[in-house]
Amino acid sequence: MSEQNGPPADPEETRRALVNAQRQVNILRDQKRGLDRQLAAAGTQNQKLVRLLDATRTEIAQLKRALENDLAPPLSQGTVLQANPGRAPVGEQSGSGPAVTGPTLDVLVAGRRMRVALSPLVNLSACEPGRQVLLDQNYVVGAVLGHEQTGEIATVKEIVDHDRVLTVGRSGEERVLLLAGPLRRTRPQIGDAVSIDHRTGFALETVERTDVEQLVLEEVPDVSYDDIGGLGPQIEQIRDAVELPFVHPELYREHGLTPPKGILLYGPPGNGKTLIAKAVARSLAERAAAKAGRDKALGYFLNIKGPELLDKYVGETERQIRSIFVRAREQAARGIPVVVFFDEMDSLFRVRGSGLSSDVETTIVPQLLTEIDGVERLDNVIVVGATNREDMIDPAVLRPGRLDVKIRIDRPDAGGAREILRLYVREDLPLRQDEVDAAGSRRGAVDTLVDAAVARMYERSPETRFLHLSYRDGTEETLHFGDFTSGAVIRNVVDRAKKQAIKDLLTTGVRGLSRAHLVRAVDEEFHEQQDLPNTANPEDWARISGRRGDTIADLRMVLHRDPHPAGMRPGEDG
Repeated sequence: MSEQNGPPADPEETRRALVNAQRQVNILRDQKRGLDRQLAAAGTQNQKLVRLLDATRTEIAQLKRALENDLAPPLSQGTVLQANPGRAPVGEQSGSGPAVTGPTLDVLVAGRRMRVALSPLVNLSACEPGRQVLLDQNYVVGAVLGHEQTGEIATVKEIVDHDRVLTVGRSGEERVLLLAGPLRRTRPQIGDAVSIDHRTGFALETVERTDVEQLVLEEVPDVSYDDIGGLGPQIEQIRDAVELPFVHPELYREHGLTPPKGILLYGPPGNGKTLIAKAVARSLAERAAAKAGRDKALGYFLNIKGPELLDKYVGETERQIRSIFVRAREQAARGIPVVVFFDEMDSLFRVRGSGLSSDVETTIVPQLLTEIDGVERLDNVIVVGATNREDMIDPAVLRPGRLDVKIRIDRPDAGGAREILRLYVREDLPLRQDEVDAAGSRRGAVDTLVDAAVARMYERSPETRFLHLSYRDGTEETLHFGDFTSGAVIRNVVDRAKKQAIKDLLTTGVRGLSRAHLVRAVDEEFHEQQDLPNTANPEDWARISGRRGDTIADLRMVLHRDPHPAGMRPGEDG
């Protein structure tokens, strides 16, 4: 049995194993005691660190309170001129420059330029040029404020470099100014109005103005010659006068010709003078783009209403005229054609000494003449004037060499009215179906509607009789409502007819424009004619109807108003 279980264990070997086990237990016990001592030491150190952090927090709070006390009034206020980042000490930098261990600021304080230190609590990136800062009694910058909110207004004439501009003040003086921080990011453009601080020499911010000099230049007006009807001969005159020298300047130089500086569009109101000026701007832009090989047409149209330019302060109107031409020249210098359009030109440039106004024209007219005849050439700039009273414009403005070309925009005849109507009565409009069936096509229906409206508009019958004139030579003339037709009137007729068609659709359910709508609209429009003067002066009536000056001079002071409105026969109740 004992042989199967193996030999008996050695007592000595067993004893040695027990001794080794006891020794391992003692080692582990010693290690535990060491770890306990280390843990106790770490706890003590942690308590010391907590006390140190509490003391540091208290000290920081005291420093903040001390800094707040330092920034308590009175404090000096200055303007940042330049921020200077810090450099390493002399022993750590290359070169022989002075040692600067922290960032500094160049500030203007009470007219003195100073280099001052920056508090550690102030971020250097916030100290933009032009910003206001607070300095304590030791001239240490402790807080950054905003920019100056007030200042004079000047116009940017030229961009000198990335942080300087050349400006022109109100009295015409030029000055180079530094750009404040915001302007260095937004980059002002030539012609922008900026607020400036003369004390520090900074341009602070751009100012949006509704002043006439800040009128936005309209880029390439969306009007072409195709949008104008009934003025084919006048458009041909304008293209010969304006576009020919622009497209073929070498031929003009070869023949010793000077391109015209301006044109005058005159005639009765509402006949497309403004539309023509916009079409001129668009056509010039397209010509310039084709000439330069550009895909996009670039051009500008500066629309100046005469009354908007008048100012009660002496010299203001003249200053604004100068500003207009400054902006026009700036754009034209880039090779972009500019049309300066003076609407209601007679309100600004009246005959000097006429006594019809406060005689402001004695200085306004010479200012315009100076701009047109001035030392600076008006290359790529064309001046277009429009007026209903050309007789009131100063002759010096109209003489050759200034407004060289004078084009009369007359009231349309029947053919011209038909062209204008075709612009507004189109085939894509809802047309009365019976009109289309009767004409055989939509195009034929449009022609029928236009013919019916023109026939009614220029009908010479007692129903359309309006005015009877007697001339000095004994002859007489009867004016009908067709003599007072204009492009604006024709558009109103079509709009009125369309409104009637909509009303019929809503009330009867019948869709489409018809001849009856147009004929009735003609009668109603002439009955409510708004552009006829409420006067008994025959000269006013003749002028508004489009009669020329020699005809007006032959008028006798005899005027007969027809008492029957349009569409009403004598004897009918109105």
